[in-house]
Amino acid sequence: MTNPRSGGGKPARYGLIQRAEEMGAQVWTTSAEGDAASLARNAVQQGAQVLGVVGGDGTVSAVAAVAADTGRSLVVVPAGTRNHFARDLGLDLRDPGRALNALVDGEPAQVDLGVLGPRVFVNNVSFGMYADALLEPGYREDKPRAFAAVAPDYVKGEQWVAARVDTPWGTVEFPQVVLISNNPYHLATPRWLGRRFSLTTGQLGAILLKRPAQTPPDLLRHLRDELRQHKRGASPPDEGIVVWSAPGITLHGDVRHLDAGIDGEAVRLPLPVLCAIRPGALRVLLPKARPGVPPEPAVRH
Repeated sequence: MTNPRSGGGKPARYGLIQRAEEMGAQVWTTSAEGDAASLARNAVQQGAQVLGVVGGDGTVSAVAAVAADTGRSLVVVPAGTRNHFARDLGLDLRDPGRALNALVDGEPAQVDLGVLGPRVFVNNVSFGMYADALLEPGYREDKPRAFAAVAPDYVKGEQWVAARVDTPWGTVEFPQVVLISNNPYHLATPRWLGRRFSLTTGQLGAILLKRPAQTPPDLLRHLRDELRQHKRGASPPDEGIVVWSAPGITLHGDVRHLDAGIDGEAVRLPLPVLCAIRPGALRVLLPKARPGVPPEPAVRH
C-alpha cells in the first residue's frame, strides 16, 4: 500500500512503487475510493502474508492495525514528512528504498502498539494545541499558519484540554498539553530528545504540561524549558510538567468529546479516553542493513 501524497510526493521522487514491483510486490495506491486500511484488508483477503506500507506515520498506523489484527508481518517504507516510527525502528530515512530489502531477507521483530478503543497508534496520541492545529483547514499545506491560528488562545491561557488526567500523583485538571506515546520518549539529553530507544517496554509514555498560575508568554518555550529541567524518570507532582509511564492512561471529563491527533491524523474522541498498550502486538520485517537506533546515552546528574 502506498500513499502517493506522502512527504510531498516522496513515493514518486524515490521511485518506490517501481522498485517494489521489480522486487515482486503487488502495489495498491490509496485514493478517494480506497484508503490504506481498506486496501490492506483486501490484500489479506487475496492471500497476502506480508503487508508493506509506503507513506507517513498516519498511513503506517492504518496498515499496522490490519497487520496486527490479521497476524501478518509488516514492512515499513518511510516516505512521509517525519517518519517517527520508521526512525525508531532504525530505518534509513535518507534512502527510504533501502527498507524494501526487508521483502527479500527481512529480520522479524515484535514491537508494541498503543491502543485507544478500536484504534491503534504506532507513535502517539496528542491533546491540546497540536490536535487543534490538525483540524485547521489547509493544515497539510501550511502547518505554520495552522499553528499560528490556534496558538494565541493557549498562550493567553484561554484554551486548554477540557479533561482530567489520572497520574501516579493524583488527577490533574485541565492541562494545556497531553501527549501519550507508544513506549516512552527519551527526555534526558537534548540530542536524543523525542527518540524512543525501545518499542518493546510494554509501557505507554505520558507527558503532561500543567496550566501555570501565570501563563507564560510563549507556551512552546515553556514546554521546552520544562522538558530541559526534567532529567530522568517520573517527575514529582509539584513540577509544571508531569512525566510517567504506565500500561494504561485515562482522560475523563464533563464534555462529550475531545479533539485529538492520532499519529498526526485529526480525530474526535468520546470521553472517557482509555489508552492502553498491546505488548508485542505487531510483527515487523526489518532490512538487515539499517542505521539502527543509537544506544541510550548515559545521563550525568
